[in-house]
Amino acid sequence: MSFTMLAVVVAIGLIGPLLALPRGWHIPIVLGELVAGVVLGKTGFGYLTASDPRFTFLADIGFGLVMFVAGTHVPVRDASLRRAIRPGLLRAVLTGVVATGLAFALNAIFGTGHVALYAVLMASSSAALILPIVDSLGLGGRSVVELLPQVAIADAACIVALPLAIDPPHAGRAALGAVAVIAAGVVVFFLLNRLERSGLRQRAHKVSEDRRFALELRVSLMVLFALAGLATATHVSIMLAGFVLGLAVAAVGEPRRLARQLFALTEGFLGPVFFVWLGASLDLRELGTKPAFIGLGAALGVGAVISHLSGKLTRQPLSIGALASAQLGVPVAAATVGTTLHVLQPGEPSALILGALITIAISAAAGGIAVRHGLTAPKRQ
Repeated sequence: MSFTMLAVVVAIGLIGPLLALPRGWHIPIVLGELVAGVVLGKTGFGYLTASDPRFTFLADIGFGLVMFVAGTHVPVRDASLRRAIRPGLLRAVLTGVVATGLAFALNAIFGTGHVALYAVLMASSSAALILPIVDSLGLGGRSVVELLPQVAIADAACIVALPLAIDPPHAGRAALGAVAVIAAGVVVFFLLNRLERSGLRQRAHKVSEDRRFALELRVSLMVLFALAGLATATHVSIMLAGFVLGLAVAAVGEPRRLARQLFALTEGFLGPVFFVWLGASLDLRELGTKPAFIGLGAALGVGAVISHLSGKLTRQPLSIGALASAQLGVPVAAATVGTTLHVLQPGEPSALILGALITIAISAAAGGIAVRHGLTAPKRQ
């Protein structure tokens, strides 16, 4: 990868904000970045080479940061969220049960042998997508409060389960690796909590702000890269390392200055690099050679929505259930890891992303329906 190519990657990444500019569309920025990568990657002109080691390394850093930021967006310190854990857990489990049944049906139809993977995909939710939609639309009320733990539980559980589901022959190794990364994340949480309680973190923050040292950002990146190194060494996705660290930071309380710095670094540079790389790595032409995978992608997307609509059995509004079906991080990781491990058939990674895009479109529409049904937070006086 040259500086010229990097400039092109950053430039075409601007398609994301341009498509997301009309507020009424509720289109996630990453959608435009993926499309840009598809156009200049394998599927399109072939200008971007996703197999370039330098491009891949930058994308891996971006992936870790994207999942780190997603973890920090989970409101684990919210008291109302803790009270809603029980109904949220019930709905997440119910969704998982329905998704498992649908996964067996899809495997019987398409014969890929990926029952566990499809169950994890359809049961997953993306906090990084759903929380911004909730905030931007001003959604609120009891059903929305109960949605948050449901999404957080599903997101975390599926991130942990994905390495086990995508490569069953090495599930034991992946389980040990996941335990190691999670244990390291717990240690990080206790260390951060100790620094917070002792006041050392606040004093370091004051010095850093006055002297412009960016200490919190430097330390966060150091820990992220260390956890990513542990994940890589134990054959676990970098996704888990980033998400675990994000949860640890959210549990202690993320400083606003750090949040702004992470936002700038992730959304301004490395996040778009990752999503453009992902789009460039997909070969959607393979879907043309195997049209059945177009049906698989559509079935995965619709199956995810149906799985989450099962919350209606517990009196969850249908629009909120459909909103909970939005997914991206888990399908992206599945496509990335599955391609790296060569456990997916040609065209199958693109089918996974197609399914995710369908859930994004449906969840965006569901958010608008929820607003029209009055599921909004009271306006502040």
